[in-house]
Amino acid sequence: MSPRRNRPKGADPASGRSAEDDRSGRYGGWQSTVSWRGEEWSVRHVAGASAQGKAYRCPGCDQIIPDGVPHVVAWPEHAGVDDRRHWHKACWNARDRRTPGVRRSRGTPRF
Repeated sequence: MSPRRNRPKGADPASGRSAEDDRSGRYGGWQSTVSWRGEEWSVRHVAGASAQGKAYRCPGCDQIIPDGVPHVVAWPEHAGVDDRRHWHKACWNARDRRTPGVRRSRGTPRF
């Protein structure tokens, strides 16, 4: 058995950084940058435990991503948080050949 940890998990004494400085680990996943459609996109993998109580609509298949399901969040690097989109992992991996089969009208709310 390992001894009990007596220092806070977020503090890294070697670098002087805290857990708040590393936002990518906050949601249970890792973040990377991907080039797609001629621009750079930030991509974050979200663990299912971080998505409890929330449901999103995937732009790749236009289906709901249920509460607690691991998925991917992607947004253009130059854009703000309003442009984040939640994708199923398979839909994100197939994004070049996936488009929604059913188009919503302009009056339909976005999730």
